[in-house]
Amino acid sequence: MTLTPWQRIELARHPKRPHVKDFIDIIFQDYSEIHGDRRYADDPAMIGGMARFHGEPCMVIGTQKGRDTKQKLFRNFGMPKPEGYRKALRLMQLAEKYSRPIFTFIDTTGAYPGIGAEERGQAEAIAFNLREMAQLKVPILVTITGEGGSGGALGIGIGNRIYMLEHAYYSVISPEGCAAILWKDQSKVESAANALKITSQYLKEIDIVDQVIPEPAGGAHLNPQNTAKLVDQQLHQGLQQLNSLSTQELLEQRYERFRLLGTVVDAPHVANLD
Repeated sequence: MTLTPWQRIELARHPKRPHVKDFIDIIFQDYSEIHGDRRYADDPAMIGGMARFHGEPCMVIGTQKGRDTKQKLFRNFGMPKPEGYRKALRLMQLAEKYSRPIFTFIDTTGAYPGIGAEERGQAEAIAFNLREMAQLKVPILVTITGEGGSGGALGIGIGNRIYMLEHAYYSVISPEGCAAILWKDQSKVESAANALKITSQYLKEIDIVDQVIPEPAGGAHLNPQNTAKLVDQQLHQGLQQLNSLSTQELLEQRYERFRLLGTVVDAPHVANLD
């Protein structure tokens, strides 16, 4: 059955959808979490640490949501604050120091927009990550597992390979936010989802993502183990390809792929907003 963009977004937000920590537990071995940004605090919405991937030491980082109310509040609903992005960068720089590949997993509605986060430099923290990630001299593989919300996703999303689960989405704004701005009417949320072109299939067509990872019929929440196995296979293949590149080739490839984000699409791809 063919799903509409809005139906795919609803699957990306399914309450039982596997979270980043679930993928880490299934795919990686010897995971040891590292806390704190060494400047302000730890951010439970951003997790990461050393691990092994098919026997190779690596660094794994991701945004983490919660299941029940207590977990959701503790994880701030998966919305990182500046200290979360600074922690992520600290871990990435540690990985570069020891020549370890970096795996990042994205599932967030966006960076936290609270007053405290803004006072501590939310936008600056994300912008700094974009610059620094572009210059890291180790392979970076990014997987969008659920929601890929704007700068909140991009703050750990600068990679040599960008993968998306089939029903994930990646967008500059949520459909609800788009509907509020364009139509001032939340009943237009499905129209906004169609207009934004934020599903994995469309993003693969325009080369924003490298590969769409299939999900079990009905969504990843129905078989997390099988979904993680498919993610594992794609990451392993991607890492093998990147390990064959020189440092300079890694940097150039990462730069060129993100130049695509500014490409103007042809008129037939422009959505009708009427």
